[in-house]
Amino acid sequence: MIAPETQTSIDYVISRVAEHFLNVMYFDGSRYLIAAGGLTLFLLVFRVWTANRRIQRTKSAKPGDYRREFLSSMRTVFVFGVTTLATLIGKETGVINFALEDAPWFTVAWQFALIVVVHDAYFYWIHRAMHSKRLFRATHLHHHKSRTPTPWTAYSFSTWEAALEAAYMPMFLIVTSLLGVTYAGFALFLFLWHMIIRNVMAHAGSELFPAGWVDNPLTDWISTTTHHDLHHSDRANYGFYFTWWDRWMGTEHPRYKEEFRRNAKPMVILRPRGSQPEETAKTA
Repeated sequence: MIAPETQTSIDYVISRVAEHFLNVMYFDGSRYLIAAGGLTLFLLVFRVWTANRRIQRTKSAKPGDYRREFLSSMRTVFVFGVTTLATLIGKETGVINFALEDAPWFTVAWQFALIVVVHDAYFYWIHRAMHSKRLFRATHLHHHKSRTPTPWTAYSFSTWEAALEAAYMPMFLIVTSLLGVTYAGFALFLFLWHMIIRNVMAHAGSELFPAGWVDNPLTDWISTTTHHDLHHSDRANYGFYFTWWDRWMGTEHPRYKEEFRRNAKPMVILRPRGSQPEETAKTA
């Protein structure tokens, strides 16, 4: 027989775990649906502009692709939810330190920058590892079924890849906690939203970054939609947020800048039908 006080403790733990799990599932699922759905709506509303910037112009995703991407993304949300739950349990047991209280903006800024930069390195190397012959079929093949990416491709992972992607957050926080750093909850919140927004942008299928991006040294180090789209079509460009690792390791697509310039057309303001350009009107 289980003592009443022991049974009460078990029931409490179960209820707390269930509550945490539902909350993190809601948060991770909402992030995916809001980001992917919002970008899909943007592509539809501005379809003339985005169609002019299509990257793979002779191909388009089929209804079956969208269905596969959405269903596998729900599986990824579940895996991410389990990992986020593990992070919260780590906080409650004192293994992981992060504070939900307000933190100075400077603390939030440097902690956000640090977690993004380290995540970019983590993503690059596990991404390259998943492309090895031994791991590709089991881990990354499912994601590459999306030959023509859509915003819904962002979370379209196998269970193994989802687990590898999700492992970053608790691993990073365990290391920073061992180093005596208490992470600001808002920095983590910004990181999670930044990650999904950049993820759906990378899979948009149309170049979202402005013309001249790759020719400006102030922006050239930030990855574009074309950068990741080339990965789906030609197996180069393993980085996520930045171009650093691909350039350092010689894995950037040789035609990346050329392809970006072809896709990122400057915005043209349409003139009313029958009107003449200014130069023509002056000589008329």
